[in-house]
Parts: sequence; C-alpha cells; structure tokens
Amino acid sequence: MKIKTKLSFLFITVALLAFAAFFVYQKIFHSNVEKDAIVYIKTGSEFEDVLKILEPYLKNKDSFLLLSKKMKYVHVKPGRYEIKSGMNNVELIRMLRAGLQKPIKISFNNQETIEKLAGRLAQQLEPDSLQFLEIMKDEKFLTENGFDRAHAISLFIPNSYEFYWNITADKFRDKMLKEYQKFWNEDRKAKAQKQNLTPLEVSTLASIVQKETATVSERKTVAGLYLNRLKDHMLLQSDPTVIYAQKLEYGQDLVIKRVLNKHLEIDSKYNTYKYEGLPPGPIAMPDISSIEAVLNPEKHDYYYMCASVTDFGKHAFAKSLAQHNVNAAKYQKWVAEQGY
Repeated sequence: MKIKTKLSFLFITVALLAFAAFFVYQKIFHSNVEKDAIVYIKTGSEFEDVLKILEPYLKNKDSFLLLSKKMKYVHVKPGRYEIKSGMNNVELIRMLRAGLQKPIKISFNNQETIEKLAGRLAQQLEPDSLQFLEIMKDEKFLTENGFDRAHAISLFIPNSYEFYWNITADKFRDKMLKEYQKFWNEDRKAKAQKQNLTPLEVSTLASIVQKETATVSERKTVAGLYLNRLKDHMLLQSDPTVIYAQKLEYGQDLVIKRVLNKHLEIDSKYNTYKYEGLPPGPIAMPDISSIEAVLNPEKHDYYYMCASVTDFGKHAFAKSLAQHNVNAAKYQKWVAEQGY
C-alpha cells in the first residue's frame, strides 16, 4: 500500500508538473497573434492603450497581460509596428518593449503650396498638419539655412524617403535639410552657376517648367526657352505664374481653365506678364525631372510656345513672334471649334 501510495503521489506530482509546464508554454511560447497587421501606437500612450489596440489581433488577451507584467513591459514606446500571424507573447512583448517598429516609406510630389505639403505629410506620419506647417515656416530655421518663406517649399525634394512613423516634425524637417544638401552637390551647383542661377532660382524656374508641361520629355525644351528669355531680359509671360498670383489673391480653391486678358492685369510680383525676371519663389513643388531640365536645358533659339493642336499634351515652339502668332491662331481656332 505504501508503494502504491507513493506511486500515486508521484504520478499526481508529475501530472501537475506537466500541466504547469503546458500552462507556462501556452502563456509564453504558444502562438497568440491571429493575423498579420500594422498597428500604430501614438506618442503618450499607456499600456492600457496598447492593450486596446492589440486586442482585436490577440487570441488570448489575458495571457498577454499576464506575461507583460512578468516581463516588466511598462514603458510604452510609440511607433508603427508590424505584427505577424503566429507570433507568441514573448516575441510580441520583446518587439514592443524594445521599440522595434517598422519604418514607413513616404513620398510627396506635385504639392502646390507648403500648406498642401503639410497636409500630405500628416496623412503619412504621426505629427498633424499644423505641427508640420509650424516648422516649415519657422523664420529662424529658414534664415539660418539660406531660405525665406517664398522659397520654403524648395527645401523638400520630391522623392521616396524612409522614416519612423512617430518622427517629430522638426526632426523630419532636419532630415529634409540633409537630403536637400545632399541633392545640391557640387556638380548640380556648377550647372546652376553655368545658367547664372542659384539653386533656389533653379527651383523657381523648374516649378514654372513643370506647370507649363506635364510631358517630361519636353521639359528641357521649355527650360531652354525660358532661359533664352531670361538672358535677353524678356518677360517670361508664363500663364501658370498668373494663375498662381490669382490664387494668392483670391484663394487656393480658385479654378482658372484659361488665362484671359483680365487675369493678366493683376499686380503681383508673380505675374510674369508685368514683371521681368523670375517670380519671388516657386509656384509649386518642382520634381527632380524639372530641376534637371533647368540644369541641363536644350540648346535652341526658341522664345515662344503655345499648346499644339496636332500633338496634344505638347507644345508648338517658335523662334520668332511671327511664327508664334501663326501657331497661336491655330490654337485659338481649335479652341473656338471646341466651344470653350
């Protein structure tokens, strides 16, 4: 009987130990994430906030809660985290505790104003548009780095960049400054100087080129035309600059399908029908192809252009005003036929 009792006791003990081991395994090493997901933990979040964010993806919330206490996951690190189906509690807690977040690739282009750029960034990163706008318009930063309000948008070279989602607005701006300085290397600066332009002036002219034509292959021709006019002290007479001036005066929601004579009367330094030379700053965010077009313009004797009626999306270029008038008459006839 004593042997049987001892054996029974041993059996029960082993069973309890096995059960305890299984329980520990379930809590620690067993899969507890049901599906792949990207989760965002905001700056200032507490553990309870994390628990609410993760709950839809956890098989067992209580086991995660219990092990988080055991592993002393107390200090929440904000960020964008990638959780994978099949992750166990240990893997999940270690990732969150160490702040091993997943970087995000962001991109921005074709932003017409600094305000629209701030809104675009706020859609992709944690800071809101007002936070971005504040650091973009920071006079001290702009002055110290050779910018002003009119050229603030030139700082942001359109491209794809990798950031942590919870980067602060000022650190984002500082990163963009480094990218700007990297972009404007000695080779590009030398090309700008060859055109008698500063990098900021290149950005301004590039913004006009970009607004004049969406056809990338045509941009070097357009850039060469405007450089010819600048060198000969001719008015640029760019319709997009007039539209920009009108929007500054009457609001960004203004829609102008065709520039009319009445639009040309606006008294603005951005009106290149009235004022010689480049406008005070870019009329939009130029992309790299437009900047490169200004730095590497096509050499020709064109001074005039108007929309082509045979090759839509492109332009008819002319060396003389007489030839331009012929091209313009063709365009005006086509417009009339369309009933515009």
